[in-house]
Amino acid sequence: MLKKLYKMKNILYLLLLTSSILFAQNGFEKGNKLYQKGNYSAAISEYESVLKTKKQSAELYFNLGNCYYKLNQVGPAIYNFEKALLLNPDDKDIQNNLKFAQKLQIDESKELPKVGFNKLINDFTSSNHYDTWAWISVGLSVLFLLFFVGYYFSQTTLLKRIFFVGMFFGLLAIVLCVASAIFEKSAYQNDKPAIVFVEVVAVKTEPKTDASDAFVLHEGTKVYIQETLDNWKKIELADGTKGWIDQNAIKEIK
Repeated sequence: MLKKLYKMKNILYLLLLTSSILFAQNGFEKGNKLYQKGNYSAAISEYESVLKTKKQSAELYFNLGNCYYKLNQVGPAIYNFEKALLLNPDDKDIQNNLKFAQKLQIDESKELPKVGFNKLINDFTSSNHYDTWAWISVGLSVLFLLFFVGYYFSQTTLLKRIFFVGMFFGLLAIVLCVASAIFEKSAYQNDKPAIVFVEVVAVKTEPKTDASDAFVLHEGTKVYIQETLDNWKKIELADGTKGWIDQNAIKEIK
């Protein structure tokens, strides 16, 4: 009896999973058809119904971004393109459409250029995702093992030296890749971007309503969350400007 109940639970789980996948596919396809007809609002409803099933993809967010862009809704357009870029950071179409959407925003905040040794480290580690660095480390570990086997079974001094040098540089490369993976993952976790979702909002000098205004932001501007206090978020712009904003005025990307 218990085995039958267990099997029934598995069957029910598979049926629910299958129906969920089919529902998500249908919603995505319906959204695409509505988009092609120019019915962007209805397409958004279909795409967002897919998100409610906890299904997400770069294509889904990309299409949502396109819909909002067609409707001139700057904040949601940029937000969804940024979400798509998180899932597929090398996609040129997403990058291009994000740039088009950013042209609609009012605020312009130029990123402070990185200089010196910090720039070199950042440029090197950011060349790959932290998962990619981890896989490179695994590949190098296999190579290190092969060098070790070659060194152990070599019969001549010359070959032993060659394999030893290979082991040394292989170990050095492994340490470098692991360090890069750790650095990139830490940077990713500490990076908390958000998009302004209201037409205009005053950023305060302190986390309270009656504090003086530090500056004003408009819909679509990208900010970085530094700290949270009650209903306030301490944010920083790309140019280093900081202030406190009502958490309801922004939507976090991650």
